[in-house]
Amino acid sequence: MAKSTITYWNALDKANDNKWEVIEGTDGLLEELTLAIDEKTGDYTRLTRFKPGADTKSFGAKSHDYPEEIFIIKGRLYDEAFDKWIEAGNYASRPPGELHGPFKTDVECVVLEMSYPSQSN
Repeated sequence: MAKSTITYWNALDKANDNKWEVIEGTDGLLEELTLAIDEKTGDYTRLTRFKPGADTKSFGAKSHDYPEEIFIIKGRLYDEAFDKWIEAGNYASRPPGELHGPFKTDVECVVLEMSYPSQSN
């Protein structure tokens, strides 16, 4: 099986705000929108939207046993693990096990994430 497909549409258009899902435990300050997923392997492409004031400190830092890529589409995000503000245009290709986060932001930030659980260690 392959990732799901869809024709052109604008995920950032306000008319599509109802498609975003609030991430539990974030007081509505973080939302996600899965753009494509391979139900068999778990590989997915997703947008995460951090609203101003979002802070994931309560979740702590994270790592995965699979690679992932991120691209900052809009805004900026502070990554405590790297002691760095990452801004629109920043890209990272994370190897399995790389520690990242927690994150916080003072402005709306949209992150594109491509994750590959099928490549787990």
